[in-house]
Amino acid sequence: MGRSRSTRQTRRGSAAVEAVVEAVDGGLAQLVPDPDRGRAWTLLIDGAPQSHVDLDDPAHLSFEYQRRLGHVIDLLAPPGKPVHALHLGGGAFTLARYAAATRPRSTQQVIERDASLVQLVRRELPLDANARIRVRSADARAGLAKVPDGWADLVIADVFSGARTPAHLTSVEFLDEVRRALRPSGIYAANLADGPPLTHLRGQIATAAARFAELALIADPAVLRGKRFGNAILVACDAPLPLAELTRRAASDPHPARVEHGKQLTDFTGGALPVTDETAAASPAPPPSVFR
Repeated sequence: MGRSRSTRQTRRGSAAVEAVVEAVDGGLAQLVPDPDRGRAWTLLIDGAPQSHVDLDDPAHLSFEYQRRLGHVIDLLAPPGKPVHALHLGGGAFTLARYAAATRPRSTQQVIERDASLVQLVRRELPLDANARIRVRSADARAGLAKVPDGWADLVIADVFSGARTPAHLTSVEFLDEVRRALRPSGIYAANLADGPPLTHLRGQIATAAARFAELALIADPAVLRGKRFGNAILVACDAPLPLAELTRRAASDPHPARVEHGKQLTDFTGGALPVTDETAAASPAPPPSVFR
């Protein structure tokens, strides 16, 4: 696959920094420099923003959904305590970098199917040599099946193909594999994308409720009301979740979010049934207006 340098330039101080454009397995990848941060980049695939990384400050999370997943990482264990984290879907490894920066000596695995994207990110946005992050190019569910029983304190699912979550990552059978890989008190967190009438989101909540004792959903109120397409973070565990602190952090973000749980979250499903491998479908594609 050929590599090309875009003619688009971004000014950083007195210097012009060019974007990197390269064909990867999943489409056309762009690494666009952030004009406001010295060594920060946004990854786009076919024009859809995927990740934002600041190489000088990996604890900086720019995207709303990544900030909300960052709260989950922060509240997973006492501050600074190393954890075992599994990331399904790699992007630019933003959340793995965040966990390495905020929880030094953590052991992490990233499973990303797009091998050419992994090569691009490793080359242009290299990982800290001291970070204990192993990256494997594999299908998320196939890679998950190779994780030892009870290995993970945290499993994050953030997998999109053509801006849609593949069907085989939405079922109770998939969550059975997640639970097997998690420690008894481990947390599962998933980045879900949906818009009105929120059929996919409701089904995913019902699916998680069939496998986990405790659930919470973090989302923009407009998304929860079905007013627009957007991301929601589903958090699941068999132990009590840190709901009060999660709610406080989500509400104090630059773009405040609401945390739903308990009966309100159950009512939100509207009687949706759990998804199985036989009934699974990919998440809906976002409307073109989302990326304008």
